[in-house]
Amino acid sequence: MWLYLVALVGLWKLLHLFHEKKVVNHLQDKYVFITGCDSGFGNLLARQLDRRGMRVLAACLTEKGAEELRRKTSDRLETVILDVTKTESIVVATQWAKERVGDRGLWGLVNNAGISIPSGPNEWMNKQDFASVLDVNLLGVIDVTLNMLPLVRKARGRVVNVASVMGRVSFFGGGYCISKYGIEAFSDSLRRELSYFGVKVAIIEPGGFKTSVTSSDRLSSNTKMTWDKASSEVKKIYGEKFLSSHLKKLNKLDEMCNKDLSLVTDCMEHALTACHPRTRYSAGWDAKLFYLPLSYLPTCLVDALLYWTSSKPEKAL
Repeated sequence: MWLYLVALVGLWKLLHLFHEKKVVNHLQDKYVFITGCDSGFGNLLARQLDRRGMRVLAACLTEKGAEELRRKTSDRLETVILDVTKTESIVVATQWAKERVGDRGLWGLVNNAGISIPSGPNEWMNKQDFASVLDVNLLGVIDVTLNMLPLVRKARGRVVNVASVMGRVSFFGGGYCISKYGIEAFSDSLRRELSYFGVKVAIIEPGGFKTSVTSSDRLSSNTKMTWDKASSEVKKIYGEKFLSSHLKKLNKLDEMCNKDLSLVTDCMEHALTACHPRTRYSAGWDAKLFYLPLSYLPTCLVDALLYWTSSKPEKAL
């Protein structure tokens, strides 16, 4: 009996592996548009897909970033300057992409551009601090997607949205976690709507990775800036000890971040090239073994865990 069960599980595993490894045909003819290619995941993915022979349309925020990327890639890769917070910039980039893909349509759209700051305790910030992050991480993704969708639909292609484990468990305040929860919701509704047209939507949920977005220097500088902007009453309630403890935790988190960005870009590549892409990709062992299981625990347990492991305001009641 047990032998039959083991054989059945083994057969299922083999079929699943075959299912996962099957690659779409004629990759060299397929166009992929990627946002946020100046550095980090977007930059690495652009170079990775270029090496694989795909036609990459890389959107960068700066001309310097675009120029550096072109130097490291083949003539197939083309760049465009894009600010995802400005609709006029998105419209121009969409027309630019349309001229290149023609009747073939756009096989892949990767919404990768994102920022993490301002972040920190919610009470330290104002509405504009939240809005500046949401404009890039959520509204920018929505705007780019809505403009590019006709091209993706024509190719019966893929949309790949970069969320985060922070879109499952909110560890800190500010717009970042909110934006990633929003990406999850937007992607789910998009996937269900576009399934009628043969378009697949995948969500990438990275754990902690060392990029310019998550560097401790940048986050620490942002924390000090938001602290300086906070009212005297808020500073009195939280206290300098809380600030110091918070900065130390940021440095520890940075040390724990994974430097191997290919763990994330390999997920993106699979979502774009596999015949049967997954709906969600958890990149990094911390995502698989800690954050993902944590998101399924009862809320009261998660709250208790975070309460006992977090810094406490000096005048908490």
